[in-house]
Amino acid sequence: MNKRCYYEILQVSRDADQGIIKKAYRQLALQYHPDRNPGDAQAEDRFKEAAEAYEVLRDPEKRQVYDRYGHDGLAGQGFSGFSSFEDIFSSFSNIFEEFFGFGGRRTSPHEPLRGADLRYDLSVTYEEASCGKETELTLRRNLTCRTCGGDGAAPGAQLETCATCKGVGHVVRQQGWFKLSTTCPACGGQGRVIGHPCLDCGGQGLVEAERRVSVRVPAGVDHGSRLRLRGEGEGGLRGGPPGDLYVVIHLEPHHFFQREGDDVYCQVSVSMAQAALGDKIDVPTLGDGRRVSIPRGTQSGDLVRLRGEGFPHLRGMGHGDQVLQVRVMTPTDLTGRQEDLLRQFAAEGPAEESAGDAGQTKRKAAKKRGLFG
Repeated sequence: MNKRCYYEILQVSRDADQGIIKKAYRQLALQYHPDRNPGDAQAEDRFKEAAEAYEVLRDPEKRQVYDRYGHDGLAGQGFSGFSSFEDIFSSFSNIFEEFFGFGGRRTSPHEPLRGADLRYDLSVTYEEASCGKETELTLRRNLTCRTCGGDGAAPGAQLETCATCKGVGHVVRQQGWFKLSTTCPACGGQGRVIGHPCLDCGGQGLVEAERRVSVRVPAGVDHGSRLRLRGEGEGGLRGGPPGDLYVVIHLEPHHFFQREGDDVYCQVSVSMAQAALGDKIDVPTLGDGRRVSIPRGTQSGDLVRLRGEGFPHLRGMGHGDQVLQVRVMTPTDLTGRQEDLLRQFAAEGPAEESAGDAGQTKRKAAKKRGLFG
């Protein structure tokens, strides 16, 4: 009987990579699975055929021989395909676990088990993120029971081998030709049962307790930064190490500042006279504040940069900048004299407009980045 081309069986090209080949085989294995096609001899043949094709094309050496010499080359090296479903299952047990959800790699149920990692969400202000802070967290978490050391057994008591799974932690069921491995329901996958459980932890190996943890928030952290505290997670079992605690930083919104990287942006308001004649104004910063010069002829939307007044660089030296956007406020509720003066000013002709050209370019750049609306 002439065998079909393996690439034709899996419906892939000859230059297909391993990801494409694996995906194609998975689809065929699901389609022609004997449990989905009971009594269908043709489906069983297709299932075996696809398994044989995948066995060759997933192996670089076998694939190279097949590409050069075809089926005869493989036969010359002793490969003749699968004779039974048991052969297929033996070769592809890990693949079937991944495809059909029968579990992953098993570890010994008696090995030490590392504790779970924990997460804590911590809110900080702009000022705290700029200067850094020391804080103390109060957590309730499961810690390794000191009485039993995480075994769950009372002091002096021995753990007994589970009679259901014989100590392996899982049981195997036969479903047609297919073998299903599941966690042992008697011992929960531990392989051993506790005849005399520890009174302090009730046989769980863990006890809930409240504990305070000191955290140093470094200067320059941003929203979404993660701080890792090793060994501050939940306790391990059977002598396993504790997990870690991850502190996730949430930067609280600020009424005045807007952050972009290590730079901060803000808006300051000046009068029409201040903008035209220039002035000095007090501006809040992340530190103690600064007195800033507003240049003569400043236009509404112009930017003024304060070097080094932003956030400190978290990894490296120096600070970002603080960028001010100036808003020129149009006066309202003018007195009669003020109106007369403005009319006299307007009657003398338009002022030069070129002074705001450079500022207009800066305003467009800031708006393009989504700042200041």
